[in-house]
Amino acid sequence: MKPIVAIVGRPNVGKSQLFNKLIGRRVSIVEDTPGVTRDRIYGETDWNGRQFTLIDTGGIEPRTDNLILEFMRDQAQTAIETATVIIFLTDIRTGLTASDHEVANMLLRSGKPIVLAVNKIDSTGAPDPDFYEFYNLGLGDPIAVSAVHGHGTGDLLDACVAYFPPRDGGGGGGRRHPRGGHRQAQRGQILPGK
Repeated sequence: MKPIVAIVGRPNVGKSQLFNKLIGRRVSIVEDTPGVTRDRIYGETDWNGRQFTLIDTGGIEPRTDNLILEFMRDQAQTAIETATVIIFLTDIRTGLTASDHEVANMLLRSGKPIVLAVNKIDSTGAPDPDFYEFYNLGLGDPIAVSAVHGHGTGDLLDACVAYFPPRDGGGGGGRRHPRGGHRQAQRGQILPGK
């Protein structure tokens, strides 16, 4: 069975744009209007010879009485439950929000590996100083990405693939970080597969 990667986050952080970028074609509708993606959307892709299924989800609003937003949250929860790895996508332009903290706590309860990505960092070089506030989520090192331009998507996919089970289908699984985030090499330390 192929590994499954679910992209989750608040509405309008760029999940559908990132999904389209990673699968290499426009499948998900991209709009600046919250609630356009309501159901799970699946796509097949690969990275460095590893094939996997990618899931785009609607935005998660942790606290809502709106039936459509509740449905979208339930759809995202289903994607989380079936995922091998979760990409938690956030947005540098809106910064870290209370909803981001609530979604992070929800993801931590899943026990699944989480790769934290901060989207809309559309220029290369040193990241915006606000980037560092995303460490407060307690999910490990965030990865700066631009779903529009593709910056950082290689690092993002490397972090996801590191959690995939071995290709041979043998016992054990991929690398796991105790808090869900991906590991970063310390000075002089070599990570496997790097």
